[in-house]
Amino acid sequence: MATAKPVHLGGAVLEKSRHVCAFFNSRNEEYEVLMPFIREGFEHGDKAYHIVDSAQRPRHRQVLQTAGIDTAAAESRGQLDIRAWEDAYLRDGHFNQDRMLALIEQVLTAGKKQGYPLTRLVANMEWALEDRPGVEDLVEYETRLNYVLPKYDDAVC
Repeated sequence: MATAKPVHLGGAVLEKSRHVCAFFNSRNEEYEVLMPFIREGFEHGDKAYHIVDSAQRPRHRQVLQTAGIDTAAAESRGQLDIRAWEDAYLRDGHFNQDRMLALIEQVLTAGKKQGYPLTRLVANMEWALEDRPGVEDLVEYETRLNYVLPKYDDAVC
């Protein structure tokens, strides 16, 4: 089931395939590209699920607020969920692709059950540059994710 409202990222409309992997030269460039996508999601009433470095969570909230998003209100009504890497990719201190795939499906299913037209999942994955247990499975995980996401209309970046 496709959404009636377009999903934009980086100046393009995302069609059926909404799994995007992007590389950025700086945090500023990352927000420059992602913020219009994030802001559009709030304008459309979509759910926002963000996975960031726990040390970056306060700055992430501040950047969202500066962009005009009332983070406290969005979090209290369940529209915005900001998770740390340790709550998603690195639970129990390591990356487990099966567990992460199950979490992605749980998040996307929950967004629909909560009444949101789409979930826009934004995941910063700089942890993969570190020597973390399980990081060697990342390419296989991304490949498997490409088989899971077509079951959903949501956008995953």
